[in-house]
Amino acid sequence: MIEVKEVSKSFGAQDVLKKISCLFEAGKNNLIIGKSGSGKTVLLKSIVGLLAPSSGHIFFDGKDYVAMNSRDKNEVRREIGMLFQGGALFDSLTVEENVRFPLDMFTNLSLSDKVDRVNEVLKRVNLVNANHKFPSQLSGGMQKRTGIARAIVMNPKYLFCDEPNSGLDPQTSIVIDELIMEITEEYKITTITNTHDMNSVITNGDKIVFLHLGEKHWEGTKETLFEADNKELIDFIFASDFLKEARDVRVQKLKSQWKK
Repeated sequence: MIEVKEVSKSFGAQDVLKKISCLFEAGKNNLIIGKSGSGKTVLLKSIVGLLAPSSGHIFFDGKDYVAMNSRDKNEVRREIGMLFQGGALFDSLTVEENVRFPLDMFTNLSLSDKVDRVNEVLKRVNLVNANHKFPSQLSGGMQKRTGIARAIVMNPKYLFCDEPNSGLDPQTSIVIDELIMEITEEYKITTITNTHDMNSVITNGDKIVFLHLGEKHWEGTKETLFEADNKELIDFIFASDFLKEARDVRVQKLKSQWKK
């Protein structure tokens, strides 16, 4: 379990996160949702340690990451896998070399053992025989799957995904969503994903945290999402023209409740 407690983050005079507190459940697919500029990526980067919170605490299974020394933080980082928004693959490295990179950095395994592990995770993400291709030779979906393979090659306890569907067509987005969900369940990973894709929210979200203008406005499950008593969340959920009528009905129902 990962607990965020009263976390704030400022850049100069700009307050991007404002005393965020929430829980991300162990072995579940946890989602952080919200509009662009809501603070999703800053929160994710703060949790993973790429940004230092201005104040507050982040607990990994009860241990305060913010208060840890460098050695203890490095131990936690070894248990973290990260899928970046743009894939963040090294253009000059092959698929095999990209996926092997964390093993080269953090383990003393022999080369043959590293290659065996790389092949194992490439098979898991359906990229068999792609070892010697370069990122420029891959489709967007294949690049994301390579990124997932690299993120799980160290058998992480925690997996962080920043907008995994960014730049992908709807069908490929579904494939990536399903793959992340399967890996979360199969490896019992605590997954935290940033997204504004409602299809991902509806199909993948075991636990959901909604941010609006740097504040947490709602926290719950996908089963309770559509019954939430929060106007900003409702506007976000029903943003498309296709769902506009359903949104208006829902808002009118809530307005009648708010007046009571």
